Amino acid sequence: MKKVFVVLATLLTFLWLSGCGSTGKNFPTTKVSEIQNKVTTRTQILAWFGTPPKEGVRDGDVLWTYQFDTFNPIGKDLSKELVILFDPAGVVKAYRFSSNMDR
Repeated sequence: MKKVFVVLATLLTFLWLSGCGSTGKNFPTTKVSEIQNKVTTRTQILAWFGTPPKEGVRDGDVLWTYQFDTFNPIGKDLSKELVILFDPAGVVKAYRFSSNMDR
């Protein structure tokens, strides 16, 4: 009976741990408040947040997306996302930050 309990406990622990996870690359959020439209440059964003995991183009403007999500089967899922749109000169045209994580 003890063997069955140990095997069952090990299996349940493994299943519980395999349910936790994350996607994306975690990024610092301390500099988000310093981003300014028509002022902050692509070089500054790169220095503050690193290489963006996602890059795209929208209407000729470059779009960078930083996203990080964590999943927890017994707790709250957490996410944060920073989307930055650059004009052709490499200056921030617009940005959006959303998060349900503590900064």
